[in-house]
Amino acid sequence: MNNLQKRWKAVWNPDMYHGWGKESNYFEGWYVKIVDPNERFVFAIIPGISKGKDGKKHAFIQLLDGKRARAKYYEFTAEDFKPSSDRFAVAVGNNFFSAKEVRLDLPELRGTIQLQDLYTWPKMLGAPGIMGWYSFMPFMQCYHGVVSVHHTLSGTLEVYGEEVDYNGGIGYMEKDWGRSFPSSWIWTQTNHFDTDRRVSAMASVARIPWLGQHFIGYIVGFLLDNKLYRFATYTGAKMKAQLYEDRVEIAFKDSKSRLEMTAYKAKGGELLSPLSGNMTGKVNESMQAKVHVKLFEKEQLIFEGNGRNAGLEVAGPVEELLTDRWRR
Repeated sequence: MNNLQKRWKAVWNPDMYHGWGKESNYFEGWYVKIVDPNERFVFAIIPGISKGKDGKKHAFIQLLDGKRARAKYYEFTAEDFKPSSDRFAVAVGNNFFSAKEVRLDLPELRGTIQLQDLYTWPKMLGAPGIMGWYSFMPFMQCYHGVVSVHHTLSGTLEVYGEEVDYNGGIGYMEKDWGRSFPSSWIWTQTNHFDTDRRVSAMASVARIPWLGQHFIGYIVGFLLDNKLYRFATYTGAKMKAQLYEDRVEIAFKDSKSRLEMTAYKAKGGELLSPLSGNMTGKVNESMQAKVHVKLFEKEQLIFEGNGRNAGLEVAGPVEELLTDRWRR
């Protein structure tokens, strides 16, 4: 396959690598969250590639330790980044990432874990992933994909020199690619609730450049048992968003359902983010946040719970995202 064919295949498989033939002003990265069954260790591992507007290139792995609220950035050569052209499989140096297995060779984390029972974002005609028909727009600043909203883990890892059993742990995986992150965004995600039910929550609200103007876009997924509730700009859903000193309140609704989320801020670590392909931006992400969730069908409350080990990012001039009235 040539590069154009590889990119077209990736459009229909958002978890795959999209950057074939792109040599500058481009980034791509996967966000791999792993939590052991005792919830002692909460990590996000972010492998990726940076191709700056100036032509400088390098691969990287960012490691965010949610419990210690600190991040590390490991830089590799661009040649160390080796993606597959027929499936989601990416090697960065001696590290490997796929939808089935993660192999790590970092100073803090070493070993192999397997991923099972993945709940992938459903594909539909004209909507190959979480971005819906926006997936086909060639001029977007940033694209987003979800590999799995919820899965279980098995295997062991050496964590700071200690062998840790990950059997029965919980994971989540998403990704981004394009030129730059938005100028402002709110993002939160959690899989840990006080229930035996399978529950996962993810919400993202951002300022999206569009044909010389911009709009406020949002993509939201709430998994309850085996049903995924989806709210997005392209589905016709409406949203509210309010920011306070200690929390963020966001809500989404359509003709059938309403999701209300209150995310409480917590200490985080500083990650690097892409600007014109270069990893020169900065964003603070907490993995100690707590998220209170209510889900309604019509006006009937069908789920209420508190999520923990939650990722939370509030970045840029978020005032432009806020609204106290329902809006598209």
